Amino acid sequence: MTQSTHDRLLIIDFGSQVTQLIARRLRELNVYCEIHPFNKVDDAFLATFAPKAVIFSGGPASVFAEGAPMPPAGVFNLGVPILGICYGQQVMMHCLGGKVERGHGTAEFGRAYVTPTPTTHPILSGWFDTDDGHGGREQVWMSHGDHVSEIAPGFQVLGTSPNAPFAITANPERHFYAVQFHPEVHHTPKGAKLYENFVRLAGFKGDWTMGAYREEAIRKIREQVGDQKVICGLSGGVDSSVAAVLIHEAIGEQLTCVFVDHGLLRLGEAEQVVTMFRDHYNMPLIHADESDLFLGALEGVSDPEVKRKTIGRLFIEVFEKHAKSVGGATFLAQGTLYPDVIESVSFSGGPSVTIKSHHNVGGLPEKMGMKLVEPLRELFKDEVRALGRELGLPDQFIGRHPFPGPGLAIRCPGEITREKLDILRRADAVYIDQIRKHGLYDDIWQAFAAILPMRTVGVMGDGRTYDYALALRAVTSVDGMTADYYPFTHDFLGETATRIINEVQGINRVFYDCTSKPPGTIELE
Repeated sequence: MTQSTHDRLLIIDFGSQVTQLIARRLRELNVYCEIHPFNKVDDAFLATFAPKAVIFSGGPASVFAEGAPMPPAGVFNLGVPILGICYGQQVMMHCLGGKVERGHGTAEFGRAYVTPTPTTHPILSGWFDTDDGHGGREQVWMSHGDHVSEIAPGFQVLGTSPNAPFAITANPERHFYAVQFHPEVHHTPKGAKLYENFVRLAGFKGDWTMGAYREEAIRKIREQVGDQKVICGLSGGVDSSVAAVLIHEAIGEQLTCVFVDHGLLRLGEAEQVVTMFRDHYNMPLIHADESDLFLGALEGVSDPEVKRKTIGRLFIEVFEKHAKSVGGATFLAQGTLYPDVIESVSFSGGPSVTIKSHHNVGGLPEKMGMKLVEPLRELFKDEVRALGRELGLPDQFIGRHPFPGPGLAIRCPGEITREKLDILRRADAVYIDQIRKHGLYDDIWQAFAAILPMRTVGVMGDGRTYDYALALRAVTSVDGMTADYYPFTHDFLGETATRIINEVQGINRVFYDCTSKPPGTIELE
């Protein structure tokens, strides 16, 4: 648990799929918050954490179930404001003397409308405003089977919906608030306003900024590292780049970055990384050009899982070899983000189906006997980008689309060859250039080209061609968990296909992938 100097809000997680969104909404209001699972929060934890306010998340459980998730009894005696969301409302009423009943036909899932009661409270400031001044109904997103049938003593009803007569409730004297819907999701349009009102009533100053975080992180890095050496695996992606620049600002020459070039990067990418970090930032940087090793091991391999595991294994071996050459390094820096931390401590994080294995340096700290430096572990992705801008990183790095660890290996379905990689690099560069020229790059979560394991007949000039087909992919997303294909115009696609076929020898046909996630994944392999 961090020892932040900011006022802290505690989110007690009861297993909702959207708990992270609560934290995102609060961070957007410059409020520092942390998510902790209910079974890790006891009275001793509360005393140490000392929250200025508490939010109970939603969750799939029923308060009637054996072993149902419950908050520690002491949380209600902290004297701080509490907001209960969905299951959080039910558990609050259950603990404070109200009544909850099983569904019995009153379950509500999806869009609903809440109307205000005559009783008003500042928690709803700006919520039911309408042009006629009388207040109207407000759209929310419901997801509940059980429902509150009797509110706890001291609570008032502030809003109702057809299937939730106690949709919004409050105990003004104790500063307890509870809603049956999810304010954090996109489908509750004014949900952010509810959180804004709650943190204002709780007295938060809104001092969680990337400028303040930068100063605090630098101090913590210096305290943790002292005069020891640190090595950082640098990929050129947003997370590792921001982590490297932040640590370098803190400890300077004590940091050495290891950039493993596996020969599967985009056009000119290795040169860009080396130029920026070695030449512009003057960082000690080992450029480990191991492309022959990786491409040799991948020769004849077409199975996507074998590709990923081969690259992951070699990456660890290569990184370890070059890291040892630094000599005397006792810390390994990683760009771990807060969503990774939340997942690792989730009480409900049971085994899930492995869709595809991931490329990382997992196990290296233990194997090499090193301690971890993770200066981004309190941040969400958008906060990392904001910190990068604070540190002066150029927009071309900060706003880059995600790029997979295995690189072009998984954008080259089937067998990998140097010829296919060369064709793919040039075609992808033309595609991205087109997207930038049309001002679409920042509207897209991820865009790339993939060379397909097929040749097609074509006609160019007076001759017959038998060349590769290319697939173009572009998706919109918030976090990569789900995605929709980007709706390019036919004019754009036609112009892009023409450029690629004219400028890249080896491609004579271009397709656009219109598959969303699910059912597809973003990458082809």
